[in-house]
Amino acid sequence: MFVSDCRREFYDVIVTQRVLLLVASDVDALCACKILQALFQCDHVQYTLVPVAGWQELETAFLEHKDQFKYFVLINCGANVDLLEILQPEEDTYFFVCDSHRPINVVNVYNDTQIKLLVKQEDDLDVPAYDDIFRDEEEEEEEEDSENESGGSEPLEKRRRFEEEVIERTMKRRQRREWEARRREILFDYEQYEYHGTSSAMVMFDLAWIMSKDLNDMLWWAIVGLTDQWVQDKITQMKYVTDIGVLQRHVSRHNHRNEDEENSLSIDCMRIAFEYDLRLALYQHWSLYESLCNTCYTSASLKLWSVQGQKRLQEFLADMGLPLKQVKQKFNSMDMSLKENLREMIEESANKFGMKDLRVQTFSIHFGFKNKFSASDIVYATTSLMENIEKEGPETTNFIKALDSLSRGNLDKLHQGLDLAKKQLRAIQQTVASCICTNLVISQGPFLYCSLMEGTPDVKLFSKPVSLCLLSKYLLKSFVCSTKNKRCKLLPLVMAAPMDVEQGTVIMVGIPPETESSDKKNFFGRAFEKAAESTSSRTLHNHFQMSIIELKTEDRSKFLDALISLLS
Repeated sequence: MFVSDCRREFYDVIVTQRVLLLVASDVDALCACKILQALFQCDHVQYTLVPVAGWQELETAFLEHKDQFKYFVLINCGANVDLLEILQPEEDTYFFVCDSHRPINVVNVYNDTQIKLLVKQEDDLDVPAYDDIFRDEEEEEEEEDSENESGGSEPLEKRRRFEEEVIERTMKRRQRREWEARRREILFDYEQYEYHGTSSAMVMFDLAWIMSKDLNDMLWWAIVGLTDQWVQDKITQMKYVTDIGVLQRHVSRHNHRNEDEENSLSIDCMRIAFEYDLRLALYQHWSLYESLCNTCYTSASLKLWSVQGQKRLQEFLADMGLPLKQVKQKFNSMDMSLKENLREMIEESANKFGMKDLRVQTFSIHFGFKNKFSASDIVYATTSLMENIEKEGPETTNFIKALDSLSRGNLDKLHQGLDLAKKQLRAIQQTVASCICTNLVISQGPFLYCSLMEGTPDVKLFSKPVSLCLLSKYLLKSFVCSTKNKRCKLLPLVMAAPMDVEQGTVIMVGIPPETESSDKKNFFGRAFEKAAESTSSRTLHNHFQMSIIELKTEDRSKFLDALISLLS
C-alpha cells in the first residue's frame, strides 16, 4: 500500500528496530541510501547495508538475513514485481519499498499489511481499481456451493428450480469469463510500458525535510539522484525541469548568504549553486576538445565519426575564435580571459551549427576555492566506480567505493572515478564510431539491432548494464543523426554484447525510439518476456530494469525471430 505520511508510517516505525537496507546498484539508489544513512546516524538506528545487483542477489540476501530482521528497506528495487510471491516471507516481516521503477505491481499496491510503498503522491501512477483486478474468494465459493446444492420436494418444482439454477450458473460463468478477459486487458495496458517515477533520493530528501533534519549534504545527494535519471535518459525533459524547480527552492533556502564580510563562508564550507551550464561531459576536469569529442550530444550533432564531422568541429572552434592550443589543454589551465565568456561564446556558435540545446539547467557544488563539481560530473564518476571492470577484491568493493565517493571527505576516490569516467566515455564514443562506420546497426523491421562481437575493444565494459544502456542510447542518437532513412529514425534499438564467454551468454537491452516527444516509456520488458516464453529460450530476467535480459548465445537467433514477429 502507499504510505501517505512517511514520517509516521515509515520512519517512526523503524527508528527503534534493527533494519536491513537492500540497495540497488545505481547512482540514484546510492544517493537515497546516503540520505537514509545520515538520518539513521542522527537517531542511532541499527542497520545492515547489503548491495543487490539483481533479483537473485535480492532473494539470497533476504534468505540469509530473514531470521535476524523483521524490517526491510528496499531502495530502487522490488516495486515492479510481486514481492511476497518472490520472497515468501513470514507474516511478521515488513517491507518498505522506495523505488522509482514503474509500473508498480498491483499486488504490492493493494497489500495493506506487509508492503509499504514510499512513493511521491504527485506521481501519475494510473493504478487499476481494486474491483477490476481482484475478486473475493467468498463469491467464488458461493458459486461452487450453489452448484453442489440440490433440494426441493416436488419433482416439478425440483425441475423448475434446477433449470433456474442452470441459467443462473451459466450467467455467472459468462460474467466471470467477461470479467477475467477485461482484467487481462486492464493489466496488459497497465504493465505494457516500463518507465521511471520521481527519483528515490528526492523522496528520501523530502522525508528529511519533513523531519527538519535536512542538511546541505543531503540536498546535494538528492540533486545527484535526479541528475542520474537525466544523464541515463530515464525521465522526460519536462519532468527534469519540474524537479529541478523543486530542488532550486531548497538550494536557495540552504545556501542563502549575504555578501558582507561577517556572513561570508569559510574556505572549507560547502556551497551549492544553481546554474545554466554547458551540456559537455566532465569539461571542467578535462580539455574542452576532449569533452566536445566525447559528449554524445555534440559528437552526434557534428557527426564526429566522419572526416566531414572532424572538419565541422574545426570550423566550430574557429567560429568561436578559440585557439587549438588553448582548447586542447586542461580546462583549468586555459587563459582566464577566454574562460570568462566561454559559455556565451560556445552557445552563440552552437546555435549556428544546429546545437540549440547545449545549455542545461543544473547545480554545481564548491568545496572551498579549488574544488568545483557539477552534478553530472558526480554521476559519471560514481557510475564508473560502480561498474569498474578492474577486479580489486570482492564484488561489493565497487559498490562501497562508489558510495564513499559521494562523501565530500573522499575527494581522492571522486577523482579516481572521474578518470575512470573519461575512459568509459572514450570507449563509448569509439565503439559508436566503429558501429556506424562498419554499418553494424541493421534494421530488423520493427526495430534496429546491433550486436558487439567478442574481441571488440572495451567489450568487457559493455557487459555491465549501465554502461551498455549508455552505449545504446549514444548509438541510437548518433545513428538517427547519420541515417538518411526517415523510417529508421523512428525505430527503437535492441543491443547485444557478450556477457560471459565461458557460459556462452549475451546481455541484451532494448531502448525506445529517439524522438523529440518521447515519453521515455519502454515496451521491451514485456516483449522480451513473451518472446522468451514462445521460443523456450534460456533467458535470465535478473535485472531490476525489465528491458535488460541475459540470454544463451545459441538461442539468440530464434529469440530475435520471435521478437520481430511479436512487434511486427
